Amino acid sequence: MYDIFADLRSVVAETARRTLGVEIDRAPVDFPPNPSMGDLATPLALSLAKQLRRPPREIATKLAEALAAAPGVAAAEIAGPGFVNLRVDRTEAVRALLGERPAEAPKPGKVIVEHTNINPNKAAHIGHLRNAVLGDTLVRALRALGRRVEVQNYIDDTGVQVADVAVALTELAGLDENGFRALVAAAEERRARGGHGVDHDLWDWYAKVTRWYAEDESRAALRAEALRQMERGEGPLARMGALVAREVSRCHLRTMGRLGVRYDVLPRESDILAHHFWKTAFARLKESGAISFCEEGKAAGCWVMNLPHSEEEAGGEEYEKIIVRSNGVVTYVGKDIAYQLWKFGLLGADFEYRPVEGFPGGTDGTLWESAPPSAGAAGAPSFGRGETVYNVIDVRQSYLQRVVKQGLERLGHSDEAGRSIHFSYEMVALTPGTALELQPGLELSEEERRRPYIDMSGRRGIGVKADDLIDILEAKALREVSTRNPELDEEAQRGLAAAIARGALRYYMLRFARNTIVAFDIDAALAFEGETGPYCQYAAVRVRRIVEKLAEREGTTPAAIRAAARDASFAAIPADVAPEHWELVHRAARLPEAARMAVENLEFSTLAKYAFDLAQAINGFYHRHPVLREPDEAVRAARLAVLLVAENALVAVLDLMGVPTPERM
Repeated sequence: MYDIFADLRSVVAETARRTLGVEIDRAPVDFPPNPSMGDLATPLALSLAKQLRRPPREIATKLAEALAAAPGVAAAEIAGPGFVNLRVDRTEAVRALLGERPAEAPKPGKVIVEHTNINPNKAAHIGHLRNAVLGDTLVRALRALGRRVEVQNYIDDTGVQVADVAVALTELAGLDENGFRALVAAAEERRARGGHGVDHDLWDWYAKVTRWYAEDESRAALRAEALRQMERGEGPLARMGALVAREVSRCHLRTMGRLGVRYDVLPRESDILAHHFWKTAFARLKESGAISFCEEGKAAGCWVMNLPHSEEEAGGEEYEKIIVRSNGVVTYVGKDIAYQLWKFGLLGADFEYRPVEGFPGGTDGTLWESAPPSAGAAGAPSFGRGETVYNVIDVRQSYLQRVVKQGLERLGHSDEAGRSIHFSYEMVALTPGTALELQPGLELSEEERRRPYIDMSGRRGIGVKADDLIDILEAKALREVSTRNPELDEEAQRGLAAAIARGALRYYMLRFARNTIVAFDIDAALAFEGETGPYCQYAAVRVRRIVEKLAEREGTTPAAIRAAARDASFAAIPADVAPEHWELVHRAARLPEAARMAVENLEFSTLAKYAFDLAQAINGFYHRHPVLREPDEAVRAARLAVLLVAENALVAVLDLMGVPTPERM
């Protein structure tokens, strides 16, 4: 993303140094409340008045005189008590925004973003999609802003959910390891015919074992035994759990791949134990007094961390959070503390790694996963050692994320605790109509049908597999695509439908504030009108069609038309409509600012709103100021250049959100 306004900020700082003799790291420059006042405004003269012991307007006059001759500046005007309003050279700005710009050099320090982290015991559900979309959008925005980002997807392969499925397969299904492999093989054959993997089979087995436990409390002993075996890494239930986690996690990768989500590394919880990360962390927690052994009460025999509740919890009294149970099994929050220490490079150790065959990765194209000791690949890269860590986990985990942060604090890592950021978000529900469409046999009362959304409920069987939702979105999009584009072959139609479905789903997950429950509605998400992904995609496609028609008319290529637009002069646009043309350029040029604000506030609904507003502005602009029907060649070229600047920004912001821009709609 080329940021012409960042360039102007640098010009202001350099001008202040040269003309006033002051050193400024970042000049205070902002957007005026009204575009008619200028493109940017700086209150620098006001802030320097005391330091230089001179009247603000006198300083502003000197600054304005120097800035008026600076590169890229068309005019500099004094306003109010000492503001300097800047107007950019519009022709040069349009050319710069259309030109090829070198990629920004990465800023120092690595950012780690952990997201998705689905329990590998059954198919992903619709709620997991919001996590992955938010996390992936954060990654894309950070990279666009010049940050070096490592994407981690934590595989909890020793947790209770995997233990339960291992018990279900051995006790209820009567399968051994070979029997499970046969189940996987059958699922792969089904997938080759357009179905889904073994994770969909396990969805039902997980529900069955949950009911089975409820029928007889003594059966919980099998769960405890499975957890013990999995922690030790030996025994039939441990081996079954490892197989389940491996196969299901690969199913999840395929599901997320349908949305364009990629990862760099998959750290596995079992390897936190196998490489003694938890053992090291446990020793440090005990030595520092961060945790203590509980002799009596409900937590007798456990290692606990005494933590104050937040203000809304129990009046601020201390609460004993169990880190290690009385049977010696560490809770997942204990392993999370060890994991967080490793992310910051505070354990003095690393995993071994091996490539995950058949799945694309992030930075170097290879997806890596942690490996048991002595099982890693030679020459594998290292991971972790981040400067800042984002954990994308839903709001229900806020307390446990505070426990992890408190663990770092009590071990003396206050700086790292401060750079440990919980990116929380609310849950996903379904509108009543979508709930009934996805689950036709579902019974809803009249009152429930009038509600804005229906909560997911395992007890009532209200739970939607992510793949099933994507399938329905693609099927509906395909019906629209085949009607609009009957000349395309089936493969092209399906590819286009997949791009529209991905855009619809990702945009819908982003358009609501993260602290708002998303009531997912299939028809609303796929609509070609309103604040939707398809509407934004369609605006970009329309500009592409204008370029294609111009190319056909002039007997050249779309690439040649785009290249020629860089030579257009903004001055050719008639004065009476020039402000509206510049407003579109100005709006498009603010994309880097919109991306920065979204990352700073961890609020990507603002990025979705920016995309929608820009798409609306593009649609309104070319209806009022047509390009193809403009008779004046110079005006047509300048108008097209303006439209291409806006299209570039729209395609870029959609890419930040992981929304593809199809060739046609």
